[in-house]
Amino acid sequence: MKKILALIMCLIFGVGLVGCNTGSTTSQTSQNNSNELTGWEYIKSKGTLVVGLDDTFAPMGFRDSEGNLVGFDIDLAKAVGEVLGINIQFQPIDWNAKEMELSSKRIDCIWNGMSATPERQQKLSLTKKYLNNRIVIMSFKDSVNIKSVDMLADVKIGTQADSAALETMQNHAAYDSFKDNITEYNTYDEAIMDMQAGRIDCIVVDEVLGEYKNTKLEQKMHLSDFNFGDDYYAIGCRKGETDLVEKLNDAIKTLIDNGKAADISNKWFGRNIVILEDYDN
Repeated sequence: MKKILALIMCLIFGVGLVGCNTGSTTSQTSQNNSNELTGWEYIKSKGTLVVGLDDTFAPMGFRDSEGNLVGFDIDLAKAVGEVLGINIQFQPIDWNAKEMELSSKRIDCIWNGMSATPERQQKLSLTKKYLNNRIVIMSFKDSVNIKSVDMLADVKIGTQADSAALETMQNHAAYDSFKDNITEYNTYDEAIMDMQAGRIDCIVVDEVLGEYKNTKLEQKMHLSDFNFGDDYYAIGCRKGETDLVEKLNDAIKTLIDNGKAADISNKWFGRNIVILEDYDN
């Protein structure tokens, strides 16, 4: 009798183990299937798009005085999420490791004022260009309107040290003709203060940052006719995830058509600078 009871208990215990293992296997299989999904199907399955960003890049994505994440790209991403019916989760990352963060699926896209360089067009699946961040010249003086690079030899120029604007000037063929006129500042705020005081005539700056600063100033800076060229921004997805790219493109197009994109741009830059353009073949 004891042997029979013992046998029954063993059978019951064994069935329990099989049941537990089956549940564990089913859960793991479901997770594996989710991880095997790509592009829009992967995003749709979890209902969330994880946006990787550098949270120090004003005005695209940065922390306000209370530590809240704000910026043009933050607002635009949230609006895209509403159009697509998904949640947007922002994940600050090491910008130098952004491609690794993307390939490991820790993030689903890179979206934070990322330049659509030829190298990135090869390594990533990029959306259409949604913003043109030119390197521009801005001044308070109506008399200072730089129409050609040759005119920079006759004005005092301010820019931020180690900035994209400074690098762009240094790479220009005419740099030697105006390099002695450049004063480098720790911040653009310091450069703008010196320009207000008349110690420099103009600043060379990323257009998105210059326009953002303009929204905070009573006396507005104006753009010169000459600029140092285009710097288009795009959203980067994993290579091959073209269906997700198309979803993002379509959502931005919807926001352009319904005026929401213009509202967001006016909030951060004082004018509408949102575009949606293909790349040159």
